[in-house]
Formats: sequence, C-alpha cells, structure tokens
Amino acid sequence: MGTLNNCAGGLTPWGTYLTSEENFHGYFWTDARDADGKPAKGLGGAQAKSYARYGVPGLWQAWGHFHDRFNVDKEPNEPNRFGWVVEIDPFDAASQPVKHTALGRFCHEGAETILVKDGRVVVYCGDDTRFEYLYRFVSAGTYDPADRAANLRLLAEGTLSAAKFEADGTVRWLPLRHGEGPLTAENGFASQADVVIDARLAADLLGATPMDRPEDVQPNPVTGKVYAILTFNEKRKADAIDAANPRPENQFGHIIELNPPDGDHAAETFHWDILVKCGDPAIAEVGALWNPETSANGWFACPDNAAVDAQGRLWVATDQGESWGKKTGRADGLYALETEGERRRTPKLFFRCPVGAEMCGPCFTPDQETLFVAVQHPGTDGTDQFKGFERASSFGDPATRWPDFDPAMPPRPSVLAITKIGGGKIA
Repeated sequence: MGTLNNCAGGLTPWGTYLTSEENFHGYFWTDARDADGKPAKGLGGAQAKSYARYGVPGLWQAWGHFHDRFNVDKEPNEPNRFGWVVEIDPFDAASQPVKHTALGRFCHEGAETILVKDGRVVVYCGDDTRFEYLYRFVSAGTYDPADRAANLRLLAEGTLSAAKFEADGTVRWLPLRHGEGPLTAENGFASQADVVIDARLAADLLGATPMDRPEDVQPNPVTGKVYAILTFNEKRKADAIDAANPRPENQFGHIIELNPPDGDHAAETFHWDILVKCGDPAIAEVGALWNPETSANGWFACPDNAAVDAQGRLWVATDQGESWGKKTGRADGLYALETEGERRRTPKLFFRCPVGAEMCGPCFTPDQETLFVAVQHPGTDGTDQFKGFERASSFGDPATRWPDFDPAMPPRPSVLAITKIGGGKIA
C-alpha cells in the first residue's frame, strides 16, 4: 500500500536495504474544525489516545482534503499503515517491499543491523522526536549465509525492546511483549499487534527513558560498541535532565556510546557512556565534551546520520535545520570522530555542505576508497542568516546554485561520490 517520508535506513547481511518511515503523521488530514474554524486536533474516537501520542492528524499536507485515504474522518485506520521499517530487495526487481511490523511503529530514523555471535540479527532504531525512545529488535531466527530466502523472513519474528538508561552507567532493554508487565488488555493491548502499532504507548508504560531526539543508532562492527545519535532537544527543562540527557535546553545534541557485554548485542543490560556533548568548547555555558586536541574547525553540533569505517572511526553527518546561523554560524557537514585510544572524542571536518543544506547518508564502499554522501535541499534552511545574502531563498533568487553553479539552474539535492586524489583508502 505504499511507503512515505522515508528516512535513514541500513543494510542487512543478506544484501537488502531497510528504509525507515519517519514523520508519517504529517500526511493525515481532518475536515473537522474547532471554534476558530481551524482544523481540529485530538480526534480519533477509539483511537484518540493513539492519535494523540503520534500527533495524528499532523495537517502538514493537504492530501486528505483530496484523497479519502489520508482523511482520518473517512479512513481512521490508515495512519496505522505507516511508521514502519520497510525492507527492499535491490537485487530482485520483481520483489515486493515488506513492512516489518515486528520492529514497531514510530517515527523511525535508521535501522542498522549487526549479527549476534549465535547468528541472530539485531536491528537498532531511534524514534526521531523530542522525548522519544531508543529501540532494539532481536530476531528469533538465525542468519544463514546459504539460505537467502530464509534470511528474508528473519525480521518478521523477534523481540522488540526499548532502552532505559540508569544513572549507574547501565542501560536495560525492556521487552515490548504482549501479556508481560503492564502490556495487557486492561491497558489497551489486546494482542502483540496492539503493542507494535502503539509502540510509543507500550514503551511509556514500561518506563523507557525519554531521549533528546534519537536519530541514527549505529553499531560498530570493529569494536562491538553502538553509537546513539541524539541531535538536540531545546524543550528539555532543567527539572527533566537525567544522566543520559544531562543538558537543559539542549541546542547542540550529544552522542551516547553503548557497550554490550562481551559484544553480545542480545544481552539484557549494556554499559553506556557519553562519547561527546556537542557545541563550541570555547563557550563554557555550552557544556561541550570533546578531546582537548579538538581544533576550532573540528567541533560540530546537531549530529544526525552516521557511518563506521574499517578502522572503527565514526563518521557523523549534521543537521542544524533553520537555526544553523544562530547555533554555530556554520553550514552542516560530515565529520570523522575518533572513538578509541588517546585521540578518542577528537573530530575533524571532512566535508562542508553548501548553505541551507543538510548532510545525510554517509556510506563507504567495502574497499573504503569511495564515500557516498547525500546533500539535501541546498539553498533552503536559514538563508536569512547567510551573511551577504540575508533574505529568504527562492527559486528565482536562490542563496546558492550548487552543484552546477549555472545561472540557468536552481540548486539541486545531490548524491556525491567522494574519492581520494590518486586513489586509495579515504582517511
């Protein structure tokens, strides 16, 4: 029935691609109006609680004004079709994408996989909304490199869990299983289907830790650790901080490092530590945490997508949104961040985006000689803060004409393939 608002994903060991449905709520509409004549919110009848928890209808797009499918007055169950991880097989043009409901429904950012030693598959996901949760899925079956057909069914059955960060440096994975703890019919969960459809409500009842906008969650196959990317949360108040989200009005974001015991990604409890707290280290009130060797051009803010290279180094793409001029005064980019040894917590700038763009999708080829990156919406965000331009960018008057720099062409989102001059491995 289609997929929309696809965000960061990941690759599976059997060669398929996982894409994540993120802000699906914005595509739904209602004809109901409040006393001021504006579109009413807080609808849903039997689904009122679910609608409220997911922000449905979001009223970002007017699709439902023209197509009944996206009007919750006429199709109240349609929002439940979206908010899933979708598996796509790029090697079989006749294949049908699959929505893996066992991985839960929320505003997914990322779906990164790693194998447990016994062959089970683990998928890490973030719910990219302020005060939402970190999730992990562990497959019931095991990966068989000789049986691709069986592998294509691995994500259909397993255990979905939400993370609870403790102040003692441990994180517990709380299973979202129907019939266990509060996930019962008395609390509105008649079956496991209800649990995965309303994963946010289930995680609420279990007491998972509300995070500062979890985006990508990147396992490191070299070290066995996992990196949870928290982009920012300016709405966190001083009385709501905790060990894993230590800054009120967090404008700059941070990255948490999770360390599974003996590399067991299916373990019930991990250890965790804050790898970096982003922002300018020269401004004390920012409360940044970097290696002291970090240069004036090396630090960054608002981490988003990430990738790991063959040396175990973490590559971080940033997305400051419309406030980049107020936050850092710098366009977004891609940074290489050391995670081990004496240079741990030391970032270096590798690529700077054109003004108004965000960086996403860093991906290395297996030989590490090509790095793909995606530059989204150049000339769009915060161009009124661009010195020398200082106005809204438009099609006829754009802040940049990247990447063509042709007066006859507008700025264009692009995927770049970056290689080293003369060849060889990048970094």
